[in-house]
Parts: sequence; C-alpha cells; structure tokens
Amino acid sequence: MYVTLRFAALVVATTAAVTGADAPLDACQSGGWGGKCPVANTGSSVEIGADYTAGGGRGGGGGSGGNQGGAVRPQVPEPAPAPVCNPVVGCRGGYQVWAPPEVTISDLAAFTPARPTFTAEPDGVAVRGMPANFVASATEQHIAGELFDHPVVVRFVPAAFVFHYGDGSSRTSSTGGATWPTLGQAQFTATATSHAYGERGDYAASVTVRYSASVDFGTGSWRDVPGFVESTTGGYSVRVVEVHTALVDRTCLEDPTGPGC
Repeated sequence: MYVTLRFAALVVATTAAVTGADAPLDACQSGGWGGKCPVANTGSSVEIGADYTAGGGRGGGGGSGGNQGGAVRPQVPEPAPAPVCNPVVGCRGGYQVWAPPEVTISDLAAFTPARPTFTAEPDGVAVRGMPANFVASATEQHIAGELFDHPVVVRFVPAAFVFHYGDGSSRTSSTGGATWPTLGQAQFTATATSHAYGERGDYAASVTVRYSASVDFGTGSWRDVPGFVESTTGGYSVRVVEVHTALVDRTCLEDPTGPGC
C-alpha cells in the first residue's frame, strides 16, 4: 500500500525567529521529504511545499510515520491463474487454441449413414430394349458420438449415386434421379438414371451412395475428412420381359387363348 501526501503552501507558525545554531535541520535537508520540497524561511514562519510518497506501515497507516527508517518495498501482484485448457484445445498466451486431431475415413467406421431409398418404374418390371427409370434418395445426416475419447459430430453429405443394374453395367450420377411424372416425361423415356436391358431375365439392382464427411469437435466449424463413406441399398429385383405387337381380331376377354393373353 502506498500513500501520497501532498502539502501545498503549508505554513508552520513559530513563536520566535529560527536562526543560527538553534535552527533545527529542516525536512528537506535531512532527507525526510526526499529532498524534493522547497523551503522558504522568513524568520517567523517556514513555508514548505511537498509531494511525498511512502509505503504504508504495518498498521495500514500512510505517510512517513508508517515506515520509519525502512526501505519502500513495491507490492508484488498476485499471479494470474493458469488458463484451463481442454485436452483437445491447447492454450497459447492465455487463449485457447484449436488443435484438433487428424481424422481419416477409416476412423469413422463406427459412424454409419442411413441407407438410401431405392425404387424403379415400372415397379419391378422392365421391357427389353426400353428404358427403366431408377430413382434413389439420400439426405444430409448429422451423427453425434465420440472419437478419440472426445465428443464429436460427424456430418455426411451425399456426393454421388452409383447405380448397379444387375447385368454388369452401372452409372454414376450426382443426383438420385426423379420419377417420370416429376420430370414431366412419358413412360419408357430415357432419364439421367435410367437403363435399358438387352436381354430378358431377372436382375438384382442396387444403388450405392458416396457420402463426403466432415467433423466438428465442438468448435462450431466443420473439418473435411478426405475420402468417402459408402452406403448401399440392394436386393431390388427387376424382371425384364419382351413385348411383341400383334394384330388380333379379338380381345383377351373374348379369346383368353389368343396371342398375348
């Protein structure tokens, strides 16, 4: 604790003139005021101007009386508490610094996005040589969990759709396609995800969605993870038939044994 005493034009009256050898050593000469106060002695009074700072005494008092004969010791401030750091978030200069661990696609094996929906039109049937329209659907997903013993949220975003038609051919599309009515197209017309089978038979079609992944360890920012996570829906059966046109003189109702009946 430091106390500053300021004396402005302090006048100390005397009962007699202070002269010669009877004059006491003034405060400035004795160093009591640090040698910083001008003195004006008129013989009947002493005018002192001072600006003096001294440390407080043990009793908490200020001024020169609180620390008689001792050196002035500066107060040492209490050290600031060390910042509390998250194990994943380091500390630098008192600030938290994000230092996330490196994440690879293989680290996300426990995080599985939902399988896409998958259908075709006509439903379960196709005509040889004519387009069958396949449609898949997948959406962005956020999955919370734990990675490297720390809470994390993994985001999966559909990046590509790979259609496997079951006859050895496939097609990759940036979208899952759409139905003919949605596209405003007639049946058996080609679309971005359609396929025309060349032979009759039964085929097992499937679709694989490639998801791009990113992670958030609670910082509010996403970090991309190189590579893709794949999710597949399979087992969609397509029966490919052959259609012939024939002229008949009676309908199937009239002649159930007729051509095409």
